[in-house]
Amino acid sequence: MNFYRSKAFTGSKAWDAQHIASFDNISVKLHWTDQPYKWHINDGQEVFAVMDGCVEMQYKENGKIKSRALTAGDIFYASEGIEHIARPQGVARVLVIEKEGSV
Repeated sequence: MNFYRSKAFTGSKAWDAQHIASFDNISVKLHWTDQPYKWHINDGQEVFAVMDGCVEMQYKENGKIKSRALTAGDIFYASEGIEHIARPQGVARVLVIEKEGSV
């Protein structure tokens, strides 16, 4: 058993991660970042939960870029094939649940 305080986790570079768990080919990681990720499509589904800070989540829907601001407690679910990019507004900590080895 482990307990984690997301606000206490700090990475040395953007998108550093603290591994929380792996099960059934799924990984659960706490990420620290202060920089955008990159446009990508995950290899499977993704659950992205903002633990601390604010993240602008941009995603493509019917070829158009859309955007949503996510703050602590907000969750973004990307089904397979959804192209998206996370753009933190300052420092953010996010819990990401996805297929192991996904982009």
